Amino acid sequence: MRTLIAIAALLLVLPTMTAPAAASSELEPLGFLLGKWVSPSTGQPGEPTGMAEFSRGLQDRVMLRNNYADYPATAGRPGVRHEDLMVIYALPSGGLRADYYDSEGHAIRYAVQVPEPSHAIFLSEPATGEPRFRLSYRLQPTGVLEGAFEIAPAGEPEAFKPYLAWESRKTKDRAPSEVGP
Repeated sequence: MRTLIAIAALLLVLPTMTAPAAASSELEPLGFLLGKWVSPSTGQPGEPTGMAEFSRGLQDRVMLRNNYADYPATAGRPGVRHEDLMVIYALPSGGLRADYYDSEGHAIRYAVQVPEPSHAIFLSEPATGEPRFRLSYRLQPTGVLEGAFEIAPAGEPEAFKPYLAWESRKTKDRAPSEVGP
């Protein structure tokens, strides 16, 4: 009887033990994004600086992107900080999705494609009367991560126009013992 109970318990637990590996393998093509990426200003007036960190979460079931951009004050506008969070996950039926939320109250749901290694495209679904969004990342052989955010106006779901473009470089965190006084 004890053996039967042990086998039944194992059969209940076994599917949950293998699920993180499946989700992790689905997310693997996005592994090139993992780490902290800094986008420094080139010195142009009003140009933002920022940082994005991609990390694994929920026992490798999701990838998280925490991002911010600081826009300095200009003659006609005060300085502002934009913050956002994106959760990237594998669907049980296959494929990748991402949900984006920002400090301005926007929410975007993306389908995620990896057309080639080190290149990811996040594409929002077309919706009547709504703009469509495309976010893309491409890691260059030099180690520079190029990013672009494009918008297609309502009624023209494929007419994407550049909105933002940036370059980021991966940073290395210093160990606590390396941090000075």
